[in-house]
Amino acid sequence: TVTVLSASCARSAQLLFNKTKSVEYTVCNETISIPCFVINMEAENTNEVYVKWKFKGKDIYTFDGSDNRSTHDSAFKTSGIKISELLKGDATLMMHQSNAVPGNYTCEVTVLSREGETTIEVKYRIVSWFSPNENILIVIFPVFALLLFWGQFGIKTLQYRSGRMDEKTIGLLVAGLLVTIIIIVGAILFVPGEYSVKNATGLGLIVTSTGLLIILNYYVFKTAFGITSFVIALLIIQVLVYVLAGVGLSLCISACTPVHGPVLISGLGIFALVQLLGLIYMKFVGSKKCIDNPPNEKI
Repeated sequence: TVTVLSASCARSAQLLFNKTKSVEYTVCNETISIPCFVINMEAENTNEVYVKWKFKGKDIYTFDGSDNRSTHDSAFKTSGIKISELLKGDATLMMHQSNAVPGNYTCEVTVLSREGETTIEVKYRIVSWFSPNENILIVIFPVFALLLFWGQFGIKTLQYRSGRMDEKTIGLLVAGLLVTIIIIVGAILFVPGEYSVKNATGLGLIVTSTGLLIILNYYVFKTAFGITSFVIALLIIQVLVYVLAGVGLSLCISACTPVHGPVLISGLGIFALVQLLGLIYMKFVGSKKCIDNPPNEKI
């Protein structure tokens, strides 16, 4: 009988926790919360409570209710708990992501003569900024538009200028190569991965260089056979959809989770489609105009 009573008293002296095995955080989490919930707190005042958080056996945060004082380890200076929630049994540790380190964290709570502890594993999970399909489309559409520009340039050089490389053609060639280099560099920086300054810079280079194709298209058509109403319509549509892509770009760069990715991709996709229409027009429609009306050498 005495043994059973002692065991019962021992159990009553222990604090019980609503245990959480692990928590995860990603690059998008600005604040990390490590849960610690005491089921049978039964404290009437915070001066009866003492909380200690440890990481790998080292104290990183303590709250001494008797002195109403908190202390932090220098490596976890943003860590803290909500004192007002302690009497509800909530001793959850919160800290800025910059201080978070993956590993096992131990929460120790003492209420007068009762005490207990629980351990939670904190894991870091790598998440891609865009989905795999979005990553592919964001790169494919600008590359496709670039290839179509080179197709237009080739038709202009071989069909409309009889293969002659004048100064204007050389200028277009150099500008086209520059845009090509920018897109390639942007695609390299925009390697699928987490939201980062590098990825955001790569995306910005891709979208910006795609917009430069509008200017190059204008000079390709003008030096080939002149600007027609259909060409003007194509260029206007490209400007409008590029604005759409630019809006999508700004929304995506400003958010760790790019929920407006479809806006950006739609703009780039329509841009490439209009580029294809320009190539078809130059090949099958513009040639007849070139024969009937020799090109004007002035830009």
